[in-house]
Amino acid sequence: MVSKPPPTSSTEAGETEPPVTPGDAASTSAGGAPGVDSALLDTPDLVAGSFGEYLSAWAKRIRNGESGILPVLGGLVIIIVIFQSQSSVFLSAGNLTNLLVQGAVFVLIGMAEVFVLLLGEIDLSLGYVGGIGAVVTAALAAPPRNLPWWVAILGGLAATAFIGVIQGTLITRLHLPSFVVTLAGLLGWEGAGIFLVEKSGSGTGGTIRITNPVINDLVNGNISPTAGWIIMAAAVAAFAAFAVLRDRRRRASGLVTGPFALTLLKVAVMAGAGVALVAVCNTNRGVLVALRGVPWVVLIVLVILAGWTFLLGRTRFGRYVYAIGGNAEAARRAGINLGRIRRIAFTLAGLTAGAGGIIYASRLGSISNNFDGGTLVLYAIAAAVIGGTSLFGGRGKMVHALLGGLVIATIYNGMGLLGISAAAQYM
Repeated sequence: MVSKPPPTSSTEAGETEPPVTPGDAASTSAGGAPGVDSALLDTPDLVAGSFGEYLSAWAKRIRNGESGILPVLGGLVIIIVIFQSQSSVFLSAGNLTNLLVQGAVFVLIGMAEVFVLLLGEIDLSLGYVGGIGAVVTAALAAPPRNLPWWVAILGGLAATAFIGVIQGTLITRLHLPSFVVTLAGLLGWEGAGIFLVEKSGSGTGGTIRITNPVINDLVNGNISPTAGWIIMAAAVAAFAAFAVLRDRRRRASGLVTGPFALTLLKVAVMAGAGVALVAVCNTNRGVLVALRGVPWVVLIVLVILAGWTFLLGRTRFGRYVYAIGGNAEAARRAGINLGRIRRIAFTLAGLTAGAGGIIYASRLGSISNNFDGGTLVLYAIAAAVIGGTSLFGGRGKMVHALLGGLVIATIYNGMGLLGISAAAQYM
């Protein structure tokens, strides 16, 4: 007589599982003790009571190998020093502004990739998905349709968001690996882009030209110098008010809060970065005519960065994304709808990639059927990972795509200034 094997879980034994909250899931997956949020153990600004204690805790983390974004910033500084020593124009106002414009596409599609990387997934199709957004936008704005610029842009973004829904549904409903689905998407959407360009009815030689001046000025237009200072001051003031009110609210609720000096330091760093950015862009970089002002694309990237950072850091959706990336099974047991969160993440990735594709077309003034989305998505993944986002899920921020994108754009820009051959650049 064969005996029945014992149950392998409390559920099979008929016992009721204890409730698990998303916070518990994240804490357990990070290796923290039950009932203790690992963020409190790993974040010095939460455990420190004074600025000196914060610096001590931060130094301890660095000695333990948790250096955060410091290697990225250090590497960026070294790269800048190398290129400036080889070309005196590298740190000129004109070239720095051009570098920011060049890096916008890498940053945007890198931010799109962060959404899926945080889940422990990957999307290899985002380069060509962005191309679809560019093609749809350009085709809607060009003759014979001549739709308003905002309708054309919304059409392009809606198309790429819908692509994200399709791929996210295939992955969650059919339980297919994201690598396989998006690899098929890389090839399929490349073909779709070629088909749409050929059938658009506008342009010649497999190219759709950007005829709408507003769409063209997304990259090639600039904010007035005065408006740049006003927007920068308003952004810093808004950030300072948000940071101070958040700390005050946490203290009033009896929650652990970092030292006030740290909050002031963050505001000062943001203000310094804002002043440097606007000052560089407002410097005349024209040759025959004066050219000043922050490019519109820089403002667009910063607005998207702030919005997605808030979404991941301050909403339930963001907490669920980190919980799933840290431990999907624990998140499922906590009651999180894994399929819905993954579909939303892939949809947002498609939407953000569409924005990157539109910016790409605006910079070139056209979109053609030889759009290299395969290389672009590799740069985007590299931007996110170089910045600090984990390939295995659960760790990363939108700012990582910004830092990584700047690293790639800096290398790309510097090699171009030095006139290095294409073969040498690839190597």
